[in-house]
Amino acid sequence: MKHPTSRMLHAYWERLRGERAAPERSEIEPGEIRHLLADSLILELDMPSRSASIRLAGTRVCALYGRELKGEPFARLWGSRAPDPWRIVEIVASDTLGVVAGLRGTNAEGEAADLELLLLPLRHRGRTQVRALGTLSLDGAPHWLGLRPLVEAETTSLRILPSRRPEAGPPARAAVRTSAGYPGPVRHGHLLVHAGGRA
Repeated sequence: MKHPTSRMLHAYWERLRGERAAPERSEIEPGEIRHLLADSLILELDMPSRSASIRLAGTRVCALYGRELKGEPFARLWGSRAPDPWRIVEIVASDTLGVVAGLRGTNAEGEAADLELLLLPLRHRGRTQVRALGTLSLDGAPHWLGLRPLVEAETTSLRILPSRRPEAGPPARAAVRTSAGYPGPVRHGHLLVHAGGRA
């Protein structure tokens, strides 16, 4: 994780969950992470329909896109480049693992900004695969920020965070990264399955 906001939220999440796969949504105390709220997101997940919507979005996240994001599909943050988002959500929800993604956001003028997305699993009323907590942080402060909102993004890197739970075995030895357009591996238990074609 490059961005301090990502590192701080991840440390808070780790402290809350202890030895569990994920903490409960009700355990999140906004006052304890008040300095992170402007960059934070909470997603509502619908696994059967393979969709995620933004339940809460911080003021800086909304400012990046020039509108209130609450209730919008998570995939809309990518605009027309929408094959990436569900893969990220699926890893977080199905495998109960955190993900850090590098994004390149662009506005209507083609000006670009680098972002870091952290997404972590949450339990909600004892249920898994229904919520995710995260941050979307801007790297730097482009001069056009606040004047021209982002209209689309692409995923430039992806890292699956290793689990520290005893039942999960030793942490992963290397980060899992993808380049733009590559769907990346999917974790099934202790295995990482890479997409491929037939010979």
